[in-house]
Amino acid sequence: MDTRHWITRIDRITEDFKNDFGSLTAEQLNWKQHANAWSIAQNVHHLIVINETYYPVIREIRANTYSVPWIGKIGFMRRFFARVILNSVQPDRKRKMKTFPLWEPSASAIGADILRKFEEHQASLRKLINESSDLLDKGVALSSPANKNIVYTLADAFEIIVTHEARHLEQAREVYRAYQKSVYH
Repeated sequence: MDTRHWITRIDRITEDFKNDFGSLTAEQLNWKQHANAWSIAQNVHHLIVINETYYPVIREIRANTYSVPWIGKIGFMRRFFARVILNSVQPDRKRKMKTFPLWEPSASAIGADILRKFEEHQASLRKLINESSDLLDKGVALSSPANKNIVYTLADAFEIIVTHEARHLEQAREVYRAYQKSVYH
C-alpha cells in the first residue's frame, strides 16, 4: 500500500509545529489558559505518548505474537469503530474530548526541547509507516492500545494517528492565540 499520503501529512504537521512554536520559550510552551487546559507542550507530549502506544502492537503483529480479539474479525465492526474514532479526532475541534488516562500528557512542566523530541518522534513514526506496507496490504486489524474491544485496520490506525495530530496542532494554535491575547490585552 502506498503510504505517501500519510508521510506528506506527517511532514507538514511537523513543519507547522516547528514554524508555529519553535521560537517559543519553555515558559510560553507550558502556558495554560486555566488549570484544566492543556499547554502547547502538553499537546505535543500527548501526541508522542499516544502514537508510541501503537509501536508495541505493531511489533507484536510483525512477530506473529499478536492476537486480535474476536470482534476484530468482523469487518463491519472494524469499519464502525474506525469511522467513530476518526470522526472524533477531526481537526475542526467542534467537540471537546477527554483522553484515556493512558494517554494523558505530563502534568509537570515540559522542557523546551519537546519540539525537538516531537521531530525525532515524527521521523520514527514516518519510518514505522513506511515499513508497514506489507501489513497494510494484508489488511491487518488491531485493537486500540487504550481498549482491546475497539478494533480497526492498521490503515485506519495510521489515518487516525495523522488526523489526531492535525487536531492537536489546531488545539496548540488555539492555546497560542489565547496566550497572545493574555499578554497583549
